[in-house]
Amino acid sequence: MKLFLKYLIQNIVQKPEAIKIEKREEKETTVFLVDVDEADRGRIIGKQGKVIIALRNLVNIKAQKIDKRAQISLNF
Repeated sequence: MKLFLKYLIQNIVQKPEAIKIEKREEKETTVFLVDVDEADRGRIIGKQGKVIIALRNLVNIKAQKIDKRAQISLNF
């Protein structure tokens, strides 16, 4: 899932080399802490949060296939 999330974010931001994703396991949930370049923060959030909501939905769908839960936290 981490590679999938990184792939999605790389196609959104202008500086893909600045992407940092940290994965943490908590009980039945996988938490991804995402950090991007300061200039790309608005791109990740999107207008009215639509982009981050879409990213969270896609990662959750992928996690449900393996009977897990996933969360994305922006680490700014």
